[in-house]
Amino acid sequence: MAKGTAAEGGRGESPRPLVVAVTGASGLIGGLLIPVLAERGHRVVRLVRRPPRHPTERQWAPDGRPTDPATFADVDVVVHLAAESIAAGRWTPARKAAIWESRVTATGHLASAVAAGAKPTSAFVAASAIGYYGNRGDAELTEADGPGTGFLADLAVAWEAAAAPLAARGIRTVAARFGLVLSTRGGALGQMLLPFRVGLGAQLGSGRQWMSWIGESDTVAALVTLVEGPLSGPVNLTAPAPVTNAEFTKTLAQVLNRPALLCAPAPLLRLLLGEFADEGLLASARVLPRALDRAGYQFRQPRLRDALKALLDPSR
Repeated sequence: MAKGTAAEGGRGESPRPLVVAVTGASGLIGGLLIPVLAERGHRVVRLVRRPPRHPTERQWAPDGRPTDPATFADVDVVVHLAAESIAAGRWTPARKAAIWESRVTATGHLASAVAAGAKPTSAFVAASAIGYYGNRGDAELTEADGPGTGFLADLAVAWEAAAAPLAARGIRTVAARFGLVLSTRGGALGQMLLPFRVGLGAQLGSGRQWMSWIGESDTVAALVTLVEGPLSGPVNLTAPAPVTNAEFTKTLAQVLNRPALLCAPAPLLRLLLGEFADEGLLASARVLPRALDRAGYQFRQPRLRDALKALLDPSR
């Protein structure tokens, strides 16, 4: 991936080298981000839960056990990406508790450890999600809009609030509200590819719900923009052209040159997946990246078809 500034969507000169500590380094987004940070001259520290096995690793404790104050002594920016998947199955009470603990509780412990350091970091970039906005129909949503209702909205509000004490200490704090990240390496698109490739792609429910997505390369370039500054507060990490589920289904099938004639009825999805069906698959959130736009960020793939072709067209 190429280097860049916000205005150029990832193609400018790197700023001064930073020490960037990353949680969730082995996850989808962390695995994409870390090589680009290193390419831009930054030194990456991987924050791990187990005892470190490499000089680039340091241990942190998401469950509140003491974290060595020296962990963040030389760190300029913390990027917090670690969290349990919300799409790993039905939301049983135990599953919802684990999701909450991995986001809200762990973020609070990490923020406290960062704030307790003798030399506080200059920036804290923490993952959040567009679930913050809830199910909002056709309304266009920006960072200026308030939260919706439901488990995901309540989760995102508490998740972001867990890092608020850092902002109160003057540390630049960013809540990166991720949309659907398109990648063949995992995530939702990775799960969709097999059924779509064998002609079993299906519209979800009515198909009228809005899906706010972002391509793999823009996900990384936008995060680099947040690491290198100066944005703070909530930032929507979504492409500027969200689509309905019906349009997403049609476009993905066309890019793969396969039919997509099926429909997964909403009652069936609710039967199979319970609460997650309504909040994770059938909810509508038409989210726009106003903060990135104002910062001059230029998307590499602002349109869904271009993003899917970049990932799935063998000729590219």
